[in-house]
Amino acid sequence: MAFYVGIDSGGSKTTCAVGDEHSLLATATAGPSNVVRVGEARARESLHQSVRQACAAAGITPLQVAHTCIGAAGAVRTEIVNIVRGVLAEIVPSATEVVGDMEIALNAAFDDGPGVIVIAGTGSIAYGRDAPGNIARAGGWGFAVSDEGSAHWIGRTAVTAVLRARDSAGEGPENRELPAPLLAALLKAWGAVSFDDFLRAANSTPPPDFAALFPALVAAVQANDELARHILTQAGRELASLAAIVIQRLQARATTVTTAVRLAIAGGVFRHATLVREVFYNEVRKLHPLAELNPQVVEPVQGALRLARRAAFSNPGKQTHAAN
Repeated sequence: MAFYVGIDSGGSKTTCAVGDEHSLLATATAGPSNVVRVGEARARESLHQSVRQACAAAGITPLQVAHTCIGAAGAVRTEIVNIVRGVLAEIVPSATEVVGDMEIALNAAFDDGPGVIVIAGTGSIAYGRDAPGNIARAGGWGFAVSDEGSAHWIGRTAVTAVLRARDSAGEGPENRELPAPLLAALLKAWGAVSFDDFLRAANSTPPPDFAALFPALVAAVQANDELARHILTQAGRELASLAAIVIQRLQARATTVTTAVRLAIAGGVFRHATLVREVFYNEVRKLHPLAELNPQVVEPVQGALRLARRAAFSNPGKQTHAAN
């Protein structure tokens, strides 16, 4: 019996799935493995850990794996593909296919069919395919300039918002000693003991982990913090805008009357922030009333496992790279 590995390589976590020709046998989760974000050494540690644990849970060794597919950010860049493939070759010597993280998510949601997937994890992107196979994307151009609605964007926006709120409150000693509830939550999330510590962290080089602030925003919304609610509402709108761009681009190519568009979501922001999901759904329906939104959050690693099986049959024994 042949065994296959699918990997979702993310900026916050790595998920590895092991399956045979028909079934999912086991999954395991490790730390982040986005090479661009955490570097090669940390990515290696997370990838090796996730593969070893998933294989052990499935009752096999990595040497028994017939084919691997990994979805990774930056798969359009040859140097990233080479790093990822080389790291995996150290533990899984069989053929490896490296594709974009959006491709495995799209496959998990729609297999080979048409549809649009919006991913909001550490980063964000909207990615879609129409019936003839045309592809469109929006967003996902990197943490510093894009990734609207992502956990990184939410954390960075929150820092900006609490600093503006502090400016508006004035410079009195009472404002320096008693930070607003959301600011206090952000200080705690970063382990800052003072406002000055928080500022140093926010302006540090390399940049801090803004995505680590996302859980504090979710908790603040549950505690009825209006500023946090505003930020997550805006995140939902930004993600809906990305979806709308992709839908419009795909429909512009259509030669028939516009029909319903299937839409799916993936990533931790959608999974953990009910408000973001609700706003996203309502905004998309306003922009595209025919959109058919799957309310379930997709698991991209399922697409990676499916693509590993497929690649093994179409390219036996061959190392492949499919970038988008």
